[in-house]
Amino acid sequence: MFKGGMAGMMKKAQQMQDNMKKAQAEIKNLSATGKAAGNCVEITLNSEHIVSDIKILDEVMNDKELLEDLILRAMNGAVRQISDVSSAKMKTATGGMNLPSGMKNFLPF
Repeated sequence: MFKGGMAGMMKKAQQMQDNMKKAQAEIKNLSATGKAAGNCVEITLNSEHIVSDIKILDEVMNDKELLEDLILRAMNGAVRQISDVSSAKMKTATGGMNLPSGMKNFLPF
């Protein structure tokens, strides 16, 4: 009986690993756009937090402090979006288990 239970557990672990690989592939293709002050500043970045596009409306170009604040807000918004979507995808892939980062190094497959 123990062997059957262990085989079932290994099958579930293998399925979870497959789901995690699929989620990681989906996460790799993510992009997000953070916006600030009614779209005065928009920053788009990918899942590796590499910025691919920045849009700044002319009306905020003359106020350096405001522009700096808007860039921070837009960037943080995009980073938060990537983080939230990535976390949700991994949570779904692991069936709600919160695996510590690097955990797959300890799995036997």
